Amino acid sequence: QVQLVESGGGLVQAGGSLRLSCAASGRTFSNYFMGWFRQAPGKERDFGAAIAWRGDSTYYADSVKGRFTISRDTAKNTMYLQMNSLKPEDTAAYYCAAARIVANVYRRSDYDSWGQGTQVTVSS
Repeated sequence: QVQLVESGGGLVQAGGSLRLSCAASGRTFSNYFMGWFRQAPGKERDFGAAIAWRGDSTYYADSVKGRFTISRDTAKNTMYLQMNSLKPEDTAAYYCAAARIVANVYRRSDYDSWGQGTQVTVSS
């Protein structure tokens, strides 16, 4: 069973930066895709970014491309999301997700393991 634990959320002013971490355990992740999704109050949980654990291919939503960078440290079984130039509209709960078999890396339903989420609040 996969366990995912996010950390690093907080309150930051617009234009600032935060780095989220997702510690993964319970499996060998070499064939997994790992992703970050986010959910603002009253809205759907949307795709943010994803990375192939092996090969390091990355994928981004248009809304974060150029500002956010996803990465992973295979030795530490940890995934990161470096968020720069944050905007108030980035305010959301951020969730780490994992999937062993992915047909569409952007699709929420393709991920079968989720963390508990970490809150990011960007003030204007």
